[in-house]
Amino acid sequence: MRIAGEIALSEDPGGTMKKWREIFGITQAQLGEHLNISPSTISDYESNRRKSPGIAVIKRFVNALLDIDGGRGSPVAQKFREATEETTSYEVHEFARAISGIDFAKLVEAKAVANEDMLAEKKVYGFTLIDSIKVIIDISYTEFPKLYGAIPERAFIFTKVSTGRSPMVVIRVTPMKPSLVVLHGITSVDKLALKLAQKERIPVLVTKMDIKKMSEVLKKI
Repeated sequence: MRIAGEIALSEDPGGTMKKWREIFGITQAQLGEHLNISPSTISDYESNRRKSPGIAVIKRFVNALLDIDGGRGSPVAQKFREATEETTSYEVHEFARAISGIDFAKLVEAKAVANEDMLAEKKVYGFTLIDSIKVIIDISYTEFPKLYGAIPERAFIFTKVSTGRSPMVVIRVTPMKPSLVVLHGITSVDKLALKLAQKERIPVLVTKMDIKKMSEVLKKI
């Protein structure tokens, strides 16, 4: 229902379909084979060369994603189920389309303090707003993957940070990595945090934009 509704209401339905196909890690060829249509037809929908898909097309598309994912053990669907569990430590949100790291930085009025040259090549499919204190206290290591929602190519926005060291240490010791990290409310970042960012090749941004305003802006994507 979530995927279908997002596509139906999107101003860019083709781009939204492409985003979800990529989140599920499915190629145009695999999707076309499952739906018994050519990959070029999938491409036409994703580039909006065909008229906006109707409910019947969207339903087939969503069912195909879930069927293919189910054949793989439902790894993506399971991530979504886990991400929707109630929590006060973090909030996970997926975008209707992918944006570049540069565009993301502009939206949150952020300045890069590490790996600015990598922003252009980074894709951001969503964001996770993280209360750094609560996450450290409340979440176990095994639960940390829930912060990534459906796909790790996202922005981690850490609030209530003092130097940025703790968030980068946590990211350093976990196998999955976000596309970029945003440290909210500070301008000076710990030297070790910057070194870890360089080693992990993760852009780090700082911003003092109002959290509520930031969330509202990002949820429009």
